[in-house]
Amino acid sequence: MNKEIKILAISGSLRQNSSNTSLMKAVIGLAPANMEFTIYGGLGDLPHFNPDMDIDEGPVPVRELRALLEETDGVLICTPEYGNGVPGVLKNALDWLVSTTAFMNKPTAVISASPTPMGGDKAHASLLLTLKMINADIVEGGTLIIPHITLKLNKEGIITDSQLKQELITALQSLEQACY
Repeated sequence: MNKEIKILAISGSLRQNSSNTSLMKAVIGLAPANMEFTIYGGLGDLPHFNPDMDIDEGPVPVRELRALLEETDGVLICTPEYGNGVPGVLKNALDWLVSTTAFMNKPTAVISASPTPMGGDKAHASLLLTLKMINADIVEGGTLIIPHITLKLNKEGIITDSQLKQELITALQSLEQACY
């Protein structure tokens, strides 16, 4: 099973030094060679969702996101929690996808990480609800809530916690299997 698998990786943070973006890149580094990742960097370019603008294909940045999703076999999302919820830019991106089938049955792994003891659990739960509503295929074994991320990922973006590393490898394996 060495089929080339295309994965769209999305960080829910716009912060330059985001621990979730660093974590996403570390996860990509753990992936098997047959998984090819495209990191989506356009969250900040998407206009605020407006149903009046969601006609035909929508604005250019929205069309680009939809096209990327259509071309991929699966999705990896790593997100922080802001104010007990999903970061606004990530929710905005998902709102632009509600009227499409871009996420329909798309195998999706979801990781939330936070320096807090709760690990972004509220954002995680909310994100899963939204993804299920747009018919994403949430991969069994492909979801993680990671508390105290700053103690498990160093400033260079290297995972320093062996248990977390194994959990991430398992999540990647689950995503890989779901993409076949």
